Amino acid sequence: MKVEILGPGCVKCQTLAGNVERAVKELELDCEITKVTDIEEIIKRGIMMTPALIVDGSVKAVGKVTSVGEIKSLLSEPS
Repeated sequence: MKVEILGPGCVKCQTLAGNVERAVKELELDCEITKVTDIEEIIKRGIMMTPALIVDGSVKAVGKVTSVGEIKSLLSEPS
């Protein structure tokens, strides 16, 4: 599973990254977590508000800090 956090590195982006790491650890998942901070790359992906959360290429959340519980639900969804 690949999880991407898109954002310039602001406080909200850092909080989302921490929530993702905590959710992955609590679920004991083997995930690749990547942070995309390049604004041009973020825009190229059609993201206009940050932070954004992408799981296996699918945009799951945009413009908000997703909670650990919400992330756990998203990561547990069947593909």
